[in-house]
Amino acid sequence: MEATTQTTEKPKKNMAKEYLKGWVPYRIKRYWVYVAVTILSLILPWIKINGHHIFLLSFDHKKLELMGVQFDMQELYLMPFLLMLLFLGIFAITAVGGRAWCGWACPQTIFRVIYRDLIETKLLGLRKSIKNKQKEPDMSKPENKVKKAIAIAIWSVLSVIAAADFMWYFVPPEDFFQYIQNPGEHMILVGFVIGIALFLIADVVFIKENFCIYICPYSRVQSVLYDDDTLMAIYDPIRGGEIYEGHGNERHKKYNKRKELLADNPNAECTACESCVTVCPTHIDIRKGLQLECINCLECVDACTQVMGALGKPSLVQWSSVRETEKHEGKTRIFRPKVIAYFTVLTIVLIALFTMGSKKEHMLLNINKTTRLYKILDDGGVENDYIFLFANTDSKKHKYYFEIEGKLKEKIQIVRPTEPFGIAPGKKRKKVVVLRTYEKLADNTVKDTPIPITIKAFAKDDKEKISVLRHTVFVYPRADLIEKKKSH
Repeated sequence: MEATTQTTEKPKKNMAKEYLKGWVPYRIKRYWVYVAVTILSLILPWIKINGHHIFLLSFDHKKLELMGVQFDMQELYLMPFLLMLLFLGIFAITAVGGRAWCGWACPQTIFRVIYRDLIETKLLGLRKSIKNKQKEPDMSKPENKVKKAIAIAIWSVLSVIAAADFMWYFVPPEDFFQYIQNPGEHMILVGFVIGIALFLIADVVFIKENFCIYICPYSRVQSVLYDDDTLMAIYDPIRGGEIYEGHGNERHKKYNKRKELLADNPNAECTACESCVTVCPTHIDIRKGLQLECINCLECVDACTQVMGALGKPSLVQWSSVRETEKHEGKTRIFRPKVIAYFTVLTIVLIALFTMGSKKEHMLLNINKTTRLYKILDDGGVENDYIFLFANTDSKKHKYYFEIEGKLKEKIQIVRPTEPFGIAPGKKRKKVVVLRTYEKLADNTVKDTPIPITIKAFAKDDKEKISVLRHTVFVYPRADLIEKKKSH
C-alpha cells in the first residue's frame, strides 16, 4: 500500500516539475520592461540628432525639437498630431491588451514597485514578502518606524531624480545643470522640481494604488474600450468554479473555503488558497470578474500558475480574453474591425505628422504694418513702413534679404534695409522695412487703396532651399492727397 502511494506521489511531483520547467513569471518579465523603460526615459533627453533632441518642448527657448528636427513655436501645428498619436495609441493598446500600459509601463506602477518591492521588501525587510501585498507592516514596532523613515528618505532622493528627468523634456539637460547652479535666478525651475518630487513622495508613499483606483481617469475610459476579445488577467469560472454570484457591483462572495465550493461543484479546480488575492497590488479578487481596478500587472496569473502548476494543471487565471477563457467560444481575435480601425487611423496620423514635419520651413517671417498707413513725400513719392520679424529655424547662420514678387517688383523700391543681414541659428531679428513708389498705383479720389503685394524672403547663401512667401498690402493714398502734397 505504501509503495503504491509513493509511486503515485512521485509521478505527480515529476509532472509538476515538468509543467513549471522553463516557466518565467510575468513579474520577472515586467521587471525587465521596467528597467528598459527607466533607462530609456533617463537617456532619451541626452540623445541628439543633428544637434537637436529626440523630444524637447522648450518653453524657455520657445521651440519644439522632435526626432532631431527643430520647430519654432509658430510651427506647433504638429502638436495636435502628437496628441492624437498619444491618445489613439493608448486606445489601441487598451482595445488589444487592456490596461497593459498601467501594469507594464506607467510611471506610477514602476515607482510603486521600486518603493514597495525593492526598497521596503528587498532592501529593508519592512514587508515580509512580495507575494503578500495586503498585509501592511506593523508600525507599532520602533525598528519598523526607523525602516519606514529610511525607505522614505531613499525614495525622496529617487523622487528628485525622477522630477529632474521629467523636467529634461522641457529644459534640456545641458541648460538644466547650469540653471540649478544659480537657483536664485531660476526659482521657477527649482519650484517645479521640488513640487514634482513632493508629489511623487506623497503619491508613492501615502496615496499608493489609490491613485490608480480613484484618481487616474484611465480606468474609467477603459470600460468603454473593452470587448470580449480584449486581453486581460481573467479567471476561468468553468474550470475553477464560480466563487462569486450576482452581476456587476452586486456580486458577492459565495464560497470562502474549498470544501464549500466542492460541495456545490465537485469538479471545481480552485484550491481557495487566495494567492491571487494576496498578491494583487490594487487589492481586488480577480475571481470576481472584470474590475476597473485591475491594472493588468498579471501578478495573479503568476500566483495561480505556481499553485496550479504544482498540481500539474494550467493556471485558472490567464492573460486571455472573455471569449477564450470565460465563455470558451474560441480563440481570441486580435485583428478585429475595432483594432484595425485604430491602427489605420494611427498610420494616417503618423504619415501626416512625418509629411508635415518634412515640410518644415527653415526660416519664419511675420510682417506687420506700422501704425502709420503711409507717408507722402514732397516729390510725390509714397512710402509704407513695416515691421518684419525674421526667425532662423535652421541649424546654421544665414544672411537674409527679401524682394517684391510679381508685376509690382519694378514699381516698388526697397528703401530700408539696403543690405542683407545675418541671423544666428535659432535666433530672431526684427527689421524696420520701408517700401517706396513713385508710380501711380491707383487713381481713387474717394479713399485710400490697399494694393496687395507679395514678399519673398530668402537666405542669400541658399535661396533655393530657404525662402518663404508672405502677402501684405501697400496702402496708396487717394489722389487728392498726393496732388495737395505736390502743390505745397
